[in-house]
Amino acid sequence: MPFCLQTERINVYNFILYNFSVFNFNNMNSTISITENTQYYLNLEEKYGAHNYHPLPVVLNSGEGVFLYDVDGKKYYDFLSGYSAVNQGHCHPKIIASLLEQAQKLTLTSRAFHSNVLGEFEKYITGYFGYDKVLPMNSGVEAVETAIKLSRKWAYEVKGIPKGKAKIIVCNGNFHGRTINVISFSSDPLAKNNYGPFVDGYEMIPHNDLPALEKSFQDENVAAFLFEPIQGEAGVVVPDEGYYKGIKALCVEYNVLMVADEIQCGLARTGKILACDHENVRPDILILGKALSGGVLPVSAVLCDDEIMLTIKPGEHGSTYGGNPLACAVAMTALQVLKDENMAANAEVMGNLLRSELEKLNSPFILKVRGKGLLNAIVIKHKNPDAAWELCLALKENGLLAKPTHGDKIRFAPPLVITKDQMHECISIISKSLLTLEM
Repeated sequence: MPFCLQTERINVYNFILYNFSVFNFNNMNSTISITENTQYYLNLEEKYGAHNYHPLPVVLNSGEGVFLYDVDGKKYYDFLSGYSAVNQGHCHPKIIASLLEQAQKLTLTSRAFHSNVLGEFEKYITGYFGYDKVLPMNSGVEAVETAIKLSRKWAYEVKGIPKGKAKIIVCNGNFHGRTINVISFSSDPLAKNNYGPFVDGYEMIPHNDLPALEKSFQDENVAAFLFEPIQGEAGVVVPDEGYYKGIKALCVEYNVLMVADEIQCGLARTGKILACDHENVRPDILILGKALSGGVLPVSAVLCDDEIMLTIKPGEHGSTYGGNPLACAVAMTALQVLKDENMAANAEVMGNLLRSELEKLNSPFILKVRGKGLLNAIVIKHKNPDAAWELCLALKENGLLAKPTHGDKIRFAPPLVITKDQMHECISIISKSLLTLEM
């Protein structure tokens, strides 16, 4: 039987559930119901898992297309898409078919041997994006680390920067992962959080600031500029038009590598196959992940041309699972599905619809609506600092799953297969849920 949650103040970043018999939320005027079935699974995670995430109190067990279903059979619209890992929709039948077919043949050899699928994948993905070479990895942050290593190797072996002096420029508000190296150039206090020791060799500049970028390039030891074309974790921060072209021009002028982290904003999410495609700009190093497998398993990749890629020699970089046959087969199908089903075009149309309809709501609690394609966010304006979290709880109750980032921002990023009718239904859910902030 469901039980009701009472109200009491709780900080959104310190949501630790010591006892699932009672949940407490700040100033909630509507009740949040959790069944004993759901409570059972929440208790398991609380008791046996690390407390390094702050999830909504929902336990999911299946998904299809734009929908997710919890352990009690309730259906939800997915407006997070696994942080854009599920662009193609949950359990896309063609992707699952590739997974099952390859899983019955060969899943892993390690790179100690060749496989008949790796070369096919390498040929396919380099042709797809127009690069000489690819280095396959698993998680997104592994791909970022790979791109950083390639940038430094190129700096020393090609550009001629003195050993140990190479510097990489990054943007304030970036999110590239959570390894010790990557969080060393993060401005997010939650990411840094006393992890140390940190790695030197990075300089942070303001995002969307070409003059600051050119000023940083006055240092002859700069090897690369690593950036997100659209900053996702920061709250879907879209730069000014011309930013990508400006980056490319400066990188060419100063002989610096343009390294685009398209892990979240790439693969049709923003209305183009890559976000940089909006300005017809080709990065020197392209980083991909997340939807590269359609959300089926971890697959990431770094693409660049021979001058950069061939600076890494045998034994200098690798991964046990990187380039495994299962991942290669799934990734090829995931990429083909994006093109065959025109998902970039649908993302552009549905994204325009979403933003225009959100603006029409004229909600006093929506300070900003921003985004490109189906990578969008709203900025919440409310006297309660936890209002975005509470709105997400209300959305959950009304059948839509989304998650706050940086306190007052909520990403709206459904799978790219969403239809016009489904989008209008989601707008209605959002409109209804916003009413809870009035109470």
